[in-house]
Amino acid sequence: MISEKIGHSLDPFILEIYRFFFRDKRINPNVITVLGVLLGFLSALAISLGYLKAGGIIIILSGFFDMMDGVIARTSNRVTPFGGFLDSVLDRYSDLTIMLGVFIYYMSIQHIFYGILVFIAAMGIAIIPYARARAEAASFGCKIGLLERPERLIILIAGLLFNLLGYAIIVLAVLSHVTVIQRIFFVMRTARKAEEV
Repeated sequence: MISEKIGHSLDPFILEIYRFFFRDKRINPNVITVLGVLLGFLSALAISLGYLKAGGIIIILSGFFDMMDGVIARTSNRVTPFGGFLDSVLDRYSDLTIMLGVFIYYMSIQHIFYGILVFIAAMGIAIIPYARARAEAASFGCKIGLLERPERLIILIAGLLFNLLGYAIIVLAVLSHVTVIQRIFFVMRTARKAEEV
């Protein structure tokens, strides 16, 4: 939803920041992708140790790198099928590792209920892109749903930065599965229409 509305409108701003820090160096976009996921792992570590605000800030940095790799690939004419594949796969690692960090945090303070909710949310977060991939493999475009990756990260970051993590996890646990259900029904309706033609 957010990514569709914003599109590539932030590309010039991100490109200027890239040029400020890296000057004219031609860095492979895949390297930036890997740096982004490493920051995701670092945020998971910070969260697991109870440094929630630090974890939220690191997720913001990770997300910035995640946007930057695409901008650099497009502006330098280095968009490749492998780059898109790598970005998608590493995003899943980052997302689920961050949720693992949240799970460890709740287990360390003995909040079993929220630990279970984190696991439920992680299931939904993993299935959302899988549902889209399976739909697209069946030739059904499937970008609908409440929680794409930007929305999920915004909810989590807000929870970490504003001491609302429990509420954020509840929202993620519910709406991630609502998104999966939306995609299931979308594909079902689309498939039926295709069969009727």
